[in-house]
Amino acid sequence: MPRIQETGDKIAIALSSLCVVHCILTPLLIIALPTFGGLAILDHEVFHQVLLFFVLPVGLVALLAGYRHHKNGKVLSCGLAGLFLLTLAGTVAHDFVGEAGETVLTIIASLFIVTAHIQNFRKRNLTRCEHS
Repeated sequence: MPRIQETGDKIAIALSSLCVVHCILTPLLIIALPTFGGLAILDHEVFHQVLLFFVLPVGLVALLAGYRHHKNGKVLSCGLAGLFLLTLAGTVAHDFVGEAGETVLTIIASLFIVTAHIQNFRKRNLTRCEHS
């Protein structure tokens, strides 16, 4: 189980970071390359939904495996809050807060997720060292 959690944490950090990079680069591409930018807008929602399809299960498995190991509710709560916010950003936020609000929400959610997975990873390693 620790290997699943470690791998899950690393994948979840990478996927959440990819969300942030995408949200930052898309507006720049729209400005710099209008033709390509138009294509990026069409795929923006699809990109979030596809990424969410991978982030949710990987994140949940890693966070729950880590929680079972270190029993730290703050880490789990931070990760679950991030996953919830990312789900909102990827599904309904655009309709309520527009493109800019969706981007801000996605970045905030991704920061929560990355923070939780880094803490999950550290606490797992700390607990492993204490047992050695």
